[in-house]
Order: sequence, then structure tokens, then C-alpha cells
Amino acid sequence: MSKVLLVHAKGGPPLGHVLSRAAVKAQVHLLALSALPPAVAGDAGRLCASVVTPTDAERADLVSLIVARAKAVGADAVLTFSEYAVVAVAEACEALGLPGAGAAAALARDKRLMRRTWREHGLPQPEFRPVATEADLYEAAAELPFPLLLKAAWSAGSTAHQIIRAPHEVSAAWRRSRDVMAESAQLGYAELHVAEADADFVVEQIVTGTAGEWFDDPGWGDYVSVEGVVAQGVFHPVCVSGRMPTVEPFTERAGITPAQLSPDAQERIVALARQSVDALGLRDCGIHTEIKLGAQGRMWLIETAARFGGAMTVPQIEEVFGLDLIGMLVDQLLGRPVAWPERALTPEQARGAAGSLVVLAVDGAGEAWQDRKAWDFPAVTRRVPLSGGSRLSVVAESSLADGSTVPVYDPAAGANTMAALCLLSATDPRTVLRDFETLVDALPRVLPAAQPEEVSR
Repeated sequence: MSKVLLVHAKGGPPLGHVLSRAAVKAQVHLLALSALPPAVAGDAGRLCASVVTPTDAERADLVSLIVARAKAVGADAVLTFSEYAVVAVAEACEALGLPGAGAAAALARDKRLMRRTWREHGLPQPEFRPVATEADLYEAAAELPFPLLLKAAWSAGSTAHQIIRAPHEVSAAWRRSRDVMAESAQLGYAELHVAEADADFVVEQIVTGTAGEWFDDPGWGDYVSVEGVVAQGVFHPVCVSGRMPTVEPFTERAGITPAQLSPDAQERIVALARQSVDALGLRDCGIHTEIKLGAQGRMWLIETAARFGGAMTVPQIEEVFGLDLIGMLVDQLLGRPVAWPERALTPEQARGAAGSLVVLAVDGAGEAWQDRKAWDFPAVTRRVPLSGGSRLSVVAESSLADGSTVPVYDPAAGANTMAALCLLSATDPRTVLRDFETLVDALPRVLPAAQPEEVSR
């Protein structure tokens, strides 16, 4: 049986979903760079031929560690679904002579290199400047029109994003973004291979998006993501996912598969995604490209990642379109034939719809909850009325235990302050969107008050 080395770190699809699909295709050896979620630790022992957690000393040279472990288990493929390990795994695959994202992987990770590459290809994106010091940020702020968005070049999940509306906000934004990156590193949400990546930033103009010209129904966010894969250098789009509006500054609240777009709109979006991926020169990897939607058909590239979308994007695609992206990618890396979709799949081809909701202590208007609440999924299922046929579940490995105090939302920390991740299945994308709006409005009302002793911790 073929052997694969799976490099696990924080982020990406739920580990339990990944392991169950990969283990059907090959013997899985797990290299755990992050602690295994308690909810899947037992499954990992059952589904994996080996589970290894390296020491801090072994992590010092991550590429060498991955190469050595791959050789020790006789791996026929090495892969990761974590943003923070993409570059290291790509470099290890190059050293081993195995299929992978390729030498260009850093272009799909470092936002400075990504935007520079797109600029060289004349692709639409916000005007930007790389910044490494506070002085760089002041210089960029003098050249670009306000408002601006400061973001860490190697971050994920909207971590360390800061909106700068005037020159006097520059210093505070710089300090806060750097502090958040340091805090994220302590939580394991940081680049694992590139030294001092937390010091690299990019600042960009905030472009004005609009959803109204792209969607027939109100309530959709003004950006989408194109999910797909690159196989032997050829981009294969799978589908387009929609969003609810973000929470300030740009924290994602929910993703919905598929996006309820017209055929013409979807074709134009996918065409831009293809240009973005082709410009980066990736070889064999999952793809997740985010695109901002504007008035009069304008679009701007936000980012492309050399991995599948995180949260529940991959399980949503499997449920709605019947495609096991994890298993298909394993087959691709092992040299087996894979029937990737010839064109991006459409809402008409979907079997219902599915979405994932990040539970944040923020209401539908973006205002913080007035009182501290405890997470209690049974209370949510009992007290929140959903549409007929809708099914709601909680992703245990990505959620706090029932009774835990919901964190106060921190705009700079983004998804780091989430309380839970919920999956909802429904008859169509509109129903998912409406049910999520109902959930967001109801949560501060139906969740119990946090215990005083928990709040004080």
C-alpha cells in the first residue's frame, strides 16, 4: 500500500475529516507540528500507521525534519493542509523529488511576493506597499489614499489586520499588529518555516466592494473564493463559495457553498482566479483564491493560497458536490488518475447547500455583545428556529467545550477569538444565508450567561 506523510499544523480543514479520507487512499504517517485536537486524538491513533510529535530542537530545521521523516517511513507523497506549513512541505517535496506545490510556494504564502507577482502580470488588485518598519509604514501612508489596511505578510485568518484611516493612527496600528503576531505565535497560529516572518507586513488601499450587483438576494458579502487544485501545473477550478459580510476589520464570519451566482458572473470570477494561479506558477496542490467584487463588474484579487480553503470548505464541497477533495489530492500526488471537474461546478449541479459559521461575540450589525456568554451548543439547537430541512452541527475539534466563556471579540486578533465553528446543511444557498443570519441574531439571546469565575480568568 502507498504511504503518505501528513504534516499537521493549525488551520486548514478539520483533522478528523482529513485523516478519515486520506487513510482510505494510503497508509498515513502523521507528523504533528501542533497538538492534536482532543476530539480526534483517538482517531489519529486508529487511522495512522504512526504519529510523531517532534521536539523543539528537531523543529529548528523544519524541511530537514520533514525530509528525514518521509525517508524513515518510505513516504510516496508528503502533504499538508495548513497554511503555516505549506512552504516547508513544498521545499521538502522538492528535496525528495516528490510532487508538491513547487519552488513557487512562497509566492502563494508571502503576500508581498504574491502582490508583486500579480503586479508584474498586470492583474487587478489593491494598490500596496511592503513594509518592514514603522518608518516604511509612514512612507507608504503618505503615498497611498486612505483608508488603508495593514496586514502581516505571512498571516492567515485575518490575524493582525488593522484599518488605518488617518496618519495619526499609523503608530498605534503598527504596534498592535506586531503585538498580535507575537500573541498568535504563542497560540500556534504563525508561519513555521520562515525565520522572523512575524516582522514582515504589507499595507494596501481598501477598495470599495459591493455585493448588490453580483447577487440577486441581499445579505451576501462582497467577496467570494474559488476552490480548486493545480495538477501538474494546470489549474482545475472546482466551485465558487460565497460569504456573509465580514466583521470589522475583515474577519470572516461564514462561508457558503456554492455561491448563488449567475453563470456569467461565475465564469468571469473563475477566469480571474485562473490568471492569478497561473501567474504564481504552482505545480501540484490545493488552491483557494479570494476575490473582491466591485461595482460595474470590477474585481480585485485578495489572495491565493497553495492549499484548500480552511474551516469546513472541504467537507462542504464533499456534501454538496460529492467530491472528496482530500482523497483526490492524495491520488494526484501518488500519480493515480483523477477526474477533476472540467469546469467549475455550479449551483444547478449542487445537491443542496452547506455553510460554516464562525461564532464570534459580535451581532449582525458588527457590534460586540453587551454581556459575556457561555458557549452551549445544545441551547442553540433547542432555541434557534431554523428553516425546514436545515441541519446544524458543531465541529468539536474547532470549538470550545460547552460551558466555556465566549471570548471577547478582538478586531486585531480576528478568528483567534472565535468560540465555535458550526456546519449547516440546507436546501439551497439562500436558505443557508438566511439561517446564518437567524443564528447570528439569536446567539446573544439564547446562550446562557457566563459564570463570574470563568469571566475573571
